[in-house]
Amino acid sequence: MAGVASADSTLVVADDEGDRLLEVPVEQGAEITISYTHSAQKTPVEDVYVVDGSQLRADRSVFHSFGAGLPTDVERTDEGYLVEGTGSYDELHLAPGEVAGHELVVGEDRYDLVELADGQAVLFVTDRTVVDALASSASSLGSSEPTASAGSNEPGARTDSPD
Repeated sequence: MAGVASADSTLVVADDEGDRLLEVPVEQGAEITISYTHSAQKTPVEDVYVVDGSQLRADRSVFHSFGAGLPTDVERTDEGYLVEGTGSYDELHLAPGEVAGHELVVGEDRYDLVELADGQAVLFVTDRTVVDALASSASSLGSSEPTASAGSNEPGARTDSPD
């Protein structure tokens, strides 16, 4: 993955206690999608956010049917029903569920949030450090998957320790 080493930010998925469950290198302007199945309509919903500095800016929601909890002021597109996003967030708080099957989509990679998080997940963006970039580059030599890390770090704290 040639672009991984040059990513300037890291998308972090943490549990509700701040333990980092997943770290994915991301570029500014990258789209981050939360994909799930609507619990009542049983149709796909995609909430798309854009990495904007240290925030996730709501860009759009795409869904394929109307139902409880879904907006009615929509634009119909080839993708489905589209609603423009509003707002930017330092953190996104999610409660991944098995019925909805929440997944995180970054580029071509999909991550099962239900499997990663035990009940609650917090997504946020941090600046990548040189150490993060080197660790990611080293791990990508043997694998195309971003590294997942465990630890008890607060959001924004480093996950590595000097040897």
